[in-house]
Amino acid sequence: MAFGEIAVGLATLLGLFTRLAALGGVLLSLSFFLTVSWATRPYYVGADIVFAFAWTPLLIAGDAGVLSLSARLRARVRHGLGLPVHPTPEEDGTVQDDVERRTVLRSGLIAGAATAASVTAGSVLALARRPAGSPADSVSHGPVIAAVDDIAVGSSKSFTTPNGMPAHLLRPAPDTFLAFNATCSHQGCPVSYVGPGFRCPCHGATYDENGQVTGGPAPTPLIKIPIKVVDGQVVLA
Repeated sequence: MAFGEIAVGLATLLGLFTRLAALGGVLLSLSFFLTVSWATRPYYVGADIVFAFAWTPLLIAGDAGVLSLSARLRARVRHGLGLPVHPTPEEDGTVQDDVERRTVLRSGLIAGAATAASVTAGSVLALARRPAGSPADSVSHGPVIAAVDDIAVGSSKSFTTPNGMPAHLLRPAPDTFLAFNATCSHQGCPVSYVGPGFRCPCHGATYDENGQVTGGPAPTPLIKIPIKVVDGQVVLA
């Protein structure tokens, strides 16, 4: 998925295979919409469905040769063959096919080189950021939510999960931490922590500190998020 995003982004920025890149962008955005942001309510606040439609102008019309490396390559190929920049009605179809073949080959070489350079640079940066020491010396965990000392007993902290969903971290007891997705199971509105539970401002659904429904129209409990404490930090498990 990451390689696909890199390829689509580079092709669009460089103006290489623009329609194909736009198709890739639509498919990526739709896949994210149908998986990551499907539960977003209201649906139109999720970014992925917007991106899916935003790609359609390039998918339908292409880049029209504006800021397009493919257009420049095509012009250079025609110049190298002693042809005018723009094809004429009298031009042989075989010549046009030869121009397009050479343009596609050169575009493919540039796209491949740019993708390889980006992947290599990203891999080098990722390796450089790896923690020192052996795997046994390090603890694998997700992003840090908050420091233990920053959350008082009986209080909460709002945060955003890696997939962009709102969430709340609770500390009901000195040695107990709980985290819940802050999306109401009724209509998807973000719930608020009102201590010692949650309340939905849209339709009045209420939940206790364990995410269980205590009132209102909510059909199911809040989704619990796995967390753990590592070296004085509350992190995603």
